[in-house]
Amino acid sequence: MPVHKYKPTSPGRRGASTLRSPELSKDKPEKSLLITLQRHSGRNSRGRITSRRRGGGHKRKYRIIDWRRRHDGVPAKVASIQYDPYRTAHIALLHYRDGKKAYIIAPHGLTAGTMVMSGQKAEPTVGNAMPLASIPLGSDIHCVELVPNEGAKLARSAGTALKLSARDGDHATVIMPSGEMRRLNIQCRATIGRVGNVDHGLVKIGKAGRNRWKGRRPKVRGSAMYPAAHPLGGGEGRTSPGRQPVSPWGKLAKGGKTRSPRKTSSNMIVRGRKKKR
Repeated sequence: MPVHKYKPTSPGRRGASTLRSPELSKDKPEKSLLITLQRHSGRNSRGRITSRRRGGGHKRKYRIIDWRRRHDGVPAKVASIQYDPYRTAHIALLHYRDGKKAYIIAPHGLTAGTMVMSGQKAEPTVGNAMPLASIPLGSDIHCVELVPNEGAKLARSAGTALKLSARDGDHATVIMPSGEMRRLNIQCRATIGRVGNVDHGLVKIGKAGRNRWKGRRPKVRGSAMYPAAHPLGGGEGRTSPGRQPVSPWGKLAKGGKTRSPRKTSSNMIVRGRKKKR
C-alpha cells in the first residue's frame, strides 16, 4: 500500500499525499447493510453546539459492521475489501455459506477469496474471531470486547493491535498500543491479526479543503479571540497568555484529567499508560 505524492501543480498539491490501495474493490457496497445517519453537526437535542468544529462534509452512507461475530461455526468467504467513509480502517464483506452477509473490519493481510470463521472451534488465523481463552498467547488481536457479548470496543482503527500477554483464571491480560495493561474476561471475543490500512498515518492532508470534505471545520486559536470568548483572548497584537493553556471554559488543556473516575472498566487496569518523553 504505497503512499502516492502528487506533483506540485498548486500549493495544495505540493504537500498532499494519498494511499493507493489496489486491494480495494470498485464494487458498490452491499445495499442491505447501508443506512443513512442523521447529521447533527456537533449539536445536542436543544440545538446547542456541544462538540465544536464539526459540520458540512461530503454525503456518505454508514456501513453496518458486525462487531459481535456470533455467527459461529459457519465458514464465510471474503467477497471484497471495501473503503468505509466513516472509519480509517478498511472493511471486508463476508458471504456466509448459509447466505448471510456481513461487514467486518479488514485485518492486515486479509484478501478477497479467503475463508474466515468465528467461534471456539475456529483456527487462530488472520480474520477469525474467537474468545480470548482460545487464542494463543503472544498473538496480535484487534476488535476486542470489553464485556462478553457486548461487541468490539478496543483496537478498531487503522493499523492498531493489542497483544495477548497472559491468562490467569477467568481473566486475560492484554497490552494496549499506549503501553497500558488491562485485564479482560476470557470469554470476551477478539479477532486475530492487526487492523489493515497500516499506512493511514503517513498521509498528508496538504490543504484545508480535504478536512472540510470530512466535516471538520476550521480551528481558531484562543489567543486570537476577544476576552469574552476565551480566557486567553484580548490584548493588542500577539501577547503571552500569562497562564496555562485552557479551554474556553477554563479547563486545563494540557495535563488536565478528562477520564471519569467512576468508570467501572478502570478497575481492570493493571498498569497505566507509559509516559511519553
